[in-house]
Order: sequence, then structure tokens, then C-alpha cells
Amino acid sequence: MQQVIHRYTIEDHRPVPPFNERASELTIGIKPLKIHQEDLLAELFKEGLKLGNPLTGRHELPQIRETAIVYRDNLWFDKEFLEAFVSAARESKQACRAAFPADDKAYHTYTLPLATSFEKGFDQTGKAIYYVDLWFFPNGYTPDVKPIVISSDAQEKGFYSVPDFMTMEQGDLTHYLAERAVVSIESWVHVYFASIIFGVFSRGSRFEEYIKTHNFASLKLFWRGIIEQKQLLNTSAVVKVGKDTIIHPSAQISGPTTIGDNCFIGPGVVIDNCAIGNNVSVDQGCQLMLSTVANNCFIPFRAALYLTALMESTIIAQNTCLQMCVIGRNSFVGAGNTFTDFNLLAQKPLRATNINGELEPVGQIVMGSGIGHNCRVGSGMVIFPGRMIESDVVLVASPDRRVIMRNVTFEESDHHRLEGGHVHRRFYPRMNEAESAQEGW
Repeated sequence: MQQVIHRYTIEDHRPVPPFNERASELTIGIKPLKIHQEDLLAELFKEGLKLGNPLTGRHELPQIRETAIVYRDNLWFDKEFLEAFVSAARESKQACRAAFPADDKAYHTYTLPLATSFEKGFDQTGKAIYYVDLWFFPNGYTPDVKPIVISSDAQEKGFYSVPDFMTMEQGDLTHYLAERAVVSIESWVHVYFASIIFGVFSRGSRFEEYIKTHNFASLKLFWRGIIEQKQLLNTSAVVKVGKDTIIHPSAQISGPTTIGDNCFIGPGVVIDNCAIGNNVSVDQGCQLMLSTVANNCFIPFRAALYLTALMESTIIAQNTCLQMCVIGRNSFVGAGNTFTDFNLLAQKPLRATNINGELEPVGQIVMGSGIGHNCRVGSGMVIFPGRMIESDVVLVASPDRRVIMRNVTFEESDHHRLEGGHVHRRFYPRMNEAESAQEGW
């Protein structure tokens, strides 16, 4: 009889800005974080999982008496990170906790900025590490916990030919694309890093390296191209399409890309290394590169996404280009909006707001903006990099407000002063605000 693994979560109820929603409910890539975690664990633990009572913090770990895996519910990890940790933990046959090297460039660049959940420590050799809230107990809790230090093994890739003024001190404008990754979701910036840099961008890098080092896989891909009469990266081996999805013959789709069920991809659309959910419409002339689009989104003609994550039921209207942005669910971004991603006057990393409401550097010289849930952004706005628009905000371009130079809170929403604005309801109040905040104004 196979041993059942108990699954415990440490609940993190802190609302993530600007969404005013806990991390476990947010969509990372094309799945809510809690579903992503459950799917990976179910795939890894074939013997079966049994859900234990939720924990309120690390201090409750001693109550675990059986074989268990424990993780904080705001923690995003990819399949490769989880498999590496569990494999090493099982081999050690003792209580283990995941960690990563403090000097790992990928974790230093994307995991640590704005984060508050990691504990700094040292491994057995005295090397600095950061502990992750992910444990494996083969025989219940014991106070003697071994750190399993997991390197990202990231490779530096990206934009190798850019003007010098965009490169800061570190050299070319590049990203560290990881073999294994983990992020604590505490800001829209972490959603961007997890969905895009550690998500589709790193997925493409891993695929590229796999084809280079596995001759049989390379030959198989070549053969598929001959059979289908397509370029290698356009074949069904790397472009996965769900059932009842319609793709116009003139659309150009390069992999690795996944497209869900019941989607429509219109004429002249260009898609490169993206993850697209179910019931998504991408109309004529749109361009999507290194982006994620969750279920039920609508992208009308000539809109563009570049390293951008859309959550469910969002509309991006025509002639709007989103670069390195995160857009919450059930939001609308009108036509002709410009989301700037580069600080024109200062050659220094941009800053963003952490979960405590404080501005911190994020170590990026280019970055877009974060828009919450249930937002309405009218046409013709210009949004500066690193800014946030809180959930339930309505913005209308006017002589008084056309350029968004700072974060916009719900209290500053334009619907408060517009005739008929009372019809716009608030669905995502801040923590500890009364339920009456959901009334119309």
C-alpha cells in the first residue's frame, strides 16, 4: 500500500498591490496560483495527496506528525524547482527545507527585490543562502531541518544589441533565464517575473537548450517540419493547440506556445512563445510576444503585448501596446494607450511598491505598469513605468489627467466625479474595509 502524502499550506492573507487580493487567488501565467500549486503537487506525488488543516505560520509546523509537504500559499515555484527539492529531500530521508544561494544571479535579480518572506541563513559550508517556506517531512516534523539549496542554473540571454544608455552598469540589457525558479508573490512585479521571466521566457530558453543537446529530439523536430511543411518552430511539436480553436491560415505562431480550447486567432496575427488560455479571441493584426493571456480575454485588432501578463476576462483595445505589464482580471484598457517602460531622464533602476506600501528599487531599467482588477482605462492615456493603478479604478483622459506619473488609488478614481459614475461598483476593497465598500456610488 502506497503512503499518502499530507499537504499543508501556510496561509498568507496579505493583499497584493494593486489587486487588493491575496496571492493564492491571483493568476500567474494562465492559472490561479493555488491551482498551479495543486496541479504540480498532484503530478509529482503519484501516491496521492491528502489535504491537512491550513496553518497560520511557521510556529505551527510542530503539529505535523505524518509524511507531509508544506508550503506558503503565496509561493510560486515551477515544476523543475519542486522536483529538484522533493527528489533531494526524499534521498536525504530527513526533514528538509528549500533554499537558494544568496549569490545566484537569477534569484538575486527577480526573487529577492520587494520580497519579505525569505529568511537569510548559511548552509553547512558557511555560504549565504535564503530559506524558502517549502518543507518536506518524511516522518513528521523534527526541529533538525536540513536545507536543500537549489541553484537556478540560469543563463544570461536577451537583447545583446542595444544603445549604451539603456544598459546601466551591468552591461547589455539581458535577463537571467532559469532552469529552476521560485518567487514569493507580494507585488504585481512578482507576477510579472513569475509569469514572464521565469515563465514563458525561461521555458523558451530551456527548450532551446534541450534541442541543442539532444540530437534525437532535434531530428524529431526536423522530421515534423518536413511532414507538416512548416518552419521548425511553427510545427505542432512546439505549438500546442486545444480543441475547437480556430486559427486563420495567415497567422504566424512560433513555439514553444500553448493555446487553449475554443480560441480564435485572426488573420495576420503574430504570436511568439506565449501561453494562451481558453476562450480567448485575438483579432486581426495583433502581435503577442513572450506573453501570457488567461481565459476569456479579448484582444481586438492591432493591439500588441510584449512580455506582458493578462489575467482573466480582460480586454486590450486596438492600437494599445503593453510592454512588461500586468493587467488584473475583468479590466479594460482602451484604444491608443501608451505604457512607457524606460526612465528617460535617469539611468537608474526603477522603483515599485512592496506589500507594505513602500517604494523599493526593483533592479530593472525597463519595466511597465501594474493594473488591478475591475479597472477601466480610457483611451489616450500615457502611463509612466513602475506605476500602479489600484483595483476598481476608472481613468478618463482629460486636460487634467492624461499622463499618469504616480500610483492611482481608488479614492482618486475618475468615476467619483463623473455623471453616472455610481454604476461602477467596487469589488476589491482593501483589507479590513467594510463589505459596504462594494456598494455603488
